[in-house]
Amino acid sequence: MGIFVFLPLVLPLTAWPIARLAEQRLHPRTATVLLTSVSTVLALCSTVCLALLMVVGTAQLPGNPLPDGWSDPEVRASVPRHEIAGKAAIPALLAVLAAGGRTLARHVRVRRRAHRALAGLPGTEVAVLPDAAPYAYALPGGRRDRIVVSRGMLGSLAARERRALFAHERAHLAARHHRHLLLVQLAACANPFLLPLRTAVAYTAERWADEEAARAVGSRRVVARAIGRAALAATGPAPVSTLPALAAPGPLPRRVAALLGPEPAARAWPSLFTTAGLAVWTAATGAALSAMFSANSALTLAFLLHAATPL
Repeated sequence: MGIFVFLPLVLPLTAWPIARLAEQRLHPRTATVLLTSVSTVLALCSTVCLALLMVVGTAQLPGNPLPDGWSDPEVRASVPRHEIAGKAAIPALLAVLAAGGRTLARHVRVRRRAHRALAGLPGTEVAVLPDAAPYAYALPGGRRDRIVVSRGMLGSLAARERRALFAHERAHLAARHHRHLLLVQLAACANPFLLPLRTAVAYTAERWADEEAARAVGSRRVVARAIGRAALAATGPAPVSTLPALAAPGPLPRRVAALLGPEPAARAWPSLFTTAGLAVWTAATGAALSAMFSANSALTLAFLLHAATPL
């Protein structure tokens, strides 16, 4: 495996330029899909390489249940500084699994709690709760996807702004934005270098829904006004960060400014001869190299362990 087993752990750094440029130079739909895909690939490759290092490190521990041949010098020699890297990978991988498990469990728990809160209400697309506290969010799953909104939020918006709110939340549900948000959160748990991509996707998913809402109501200014009023009225974020909402925390002034400007071009892929295009290709190359290095390391270690295992 050599040094190649370590490279997927740091290759997420190649995606940092596009994490910022995607917000500014790409259509929000393109940016969300691209950043989610890159994050997922890089996180999976990083986790695979941590697992490979953990196998080498665990085989060195006395009393481990692995075959004795797996601690063969030839196997250990496949990892540079195996006595440090292998043992350090054990707590690192356990921390990754624990953080990912907590994130996934919190997402499931909050969604279940939110669905239970709607028990007894009519099974319409929009569930209006009698709370005075203003909030609204998209709630996927259950028997059908639903938009949850409080009377306090409806009372703080004018008629056209309510249409913008509902269009915004419908866009979240139609594009399954909660899946994008959950994937990048899990990716950031797997590798902290992916945190900028998580932040970027939280923004671009909202911008994607903003643009869809503007198209639905026929006015970008109305959506911008709805976002501003909802943000001023809201007393807190959505129940969990993987449930998207009109007044989600984040750079709200940038969202409003983008809506007051021209509609972004829908071109799917920027030219290589631009800053954004170069950043996109750098991130894509980093993801491809990470996949190649992790696959190569996994196959190499598999062959070494097979050869070292007594028949």
